[in-house]
Amino acid sequence: MKVNQIYVNLPIKDVQKTRDFWTQLGFSINEQFSDDKAVCVVMKEDHIYTMFLKEEFFQTFTNRPLAKGDTTQVLLAIGVDSREEVDQIVNTAIENGGSKYSESMDHGWMYQSAFADINGHQWEVMHADMSKLPTE
Repeated sequence: MKVNQIYVNLPIKDVQKTRDFWTQLGFSINEQFSDDKAVCVVMKEDHIYTMFLKEEFFQTFTNRPLAKGDTTQVLLAIGVDSREEVDQIVNTAIENGGSKYSESMDHGWMYQSAFADINGHQWEVMHADMSKLPTE
């Protein structure tokens, strides 16, 4: 089996604030799947999307309670093309209401940093240079 698309669904409180936050980070919106209950952020055209769903709407897709802001159920990780892009995304997120929850890490072959978005979802942003991956 091969997966050709992924839609990550996350609960939010405010659609417009979430839309503004992610567009300020440089991401586009798929308007076909966005309305007053949801915003669809394009992570990679035709392949990866994050559906930010208003909490009440999100709740219609599951019979489990929403995690409160003091728990972590998932860490989201995205890969980008350069170390500079890692820092740019994290810094822009923080400047626009996000927060830093861990220090940047440089593993030589991989550089990563992290932020929590305005809804508290934790995002790891990383750049890997596989040509520098240590081999045993």
